[in-house]
Amino acid sequence: MAMAKTNKSVTKRLKTTRTGKVLRRQGGQNHFRAKKSRAAELNKKGTVAFTNLGKEFTSRYMA
Repeated sequence: MAMAKTNKSVTKRLKTTRTGKVLRRQGGQNHFRAKKSRAAELNKKGTVAFTNLGKEFTSRYMA
């Protein structure tokens, strides 16, 4: 059986830590930010960990 290909669009958006957590960037940071308050903008900074990703997801898309 052939090896599964890595889904490149997923690997560009997600990052796996050494402990196995999958991190993603929060959405809504690129445009339409003029109306947002400063606190709302600052809360969007950084990365967020996915909570319910199992081994099936990581083995399927991030092989």
